[in-house]
Amino acid sequence: MADSRLLILDKKQIQQKINRMAYQILEDNLNEKEIVLAGVWDRGYKLALRLKDILLEISDLKVTMFKIELEKDTSSLKAVTDPEPVKVKNKVIILVDDVLNSGKTLAYGFGVFLNTPHKKIRTVVLVDRSHKIFPVATDFVGLQMATVLKEHVDVVLDVEGQEDGVYLS
Repeated sequence: MADSRLLILDKKQIQQKINRMAYQILEDNLNEKEIVLAGVWDRGYKLALRLKDILLEISDLKVTMFKIELEKDTSSLKAVTDPEPVKVKNKVIILVDDVLNSGKTLAYGFGVFLNTPHKKIRTVVLVDRSHKIFPVATDFVGLQMATVLKEHVDVVLDVEGQEDGVYLS
């Protein structure tokens, strides 16, 4: 690991944030029988899987996983999903990503569901850097922090040989 990285959240703190966000999701969906966790591949999806585990422990909600693979370096929406968006129509969608920087990734994530009816869409991010250039709001946030544009936030989840952590470099 590079010496220039500063540990912002350790494994235990990440788990505490995920637990709290799971309870917030549950409170926001008390009258629902099913929700869809739509994770942006790959760290957003890993975060969604952890949220699912906790939601299944603390509630009777049926939790459906939805994977979104985006081409983030394009100027138009190019996404591959599993399953197809039509398979989750008329459900509550929880869009999950690891870090919110400009908001482009979440905006593209919303785009996946634009032509599919749904009950509501909520957003979850582990870290919100407060540099939005897209009009995207976060509903559930683990940590909100102000950074300078040159800094980078790196989320490590389920990487072989590395302990979970959120780093600033």
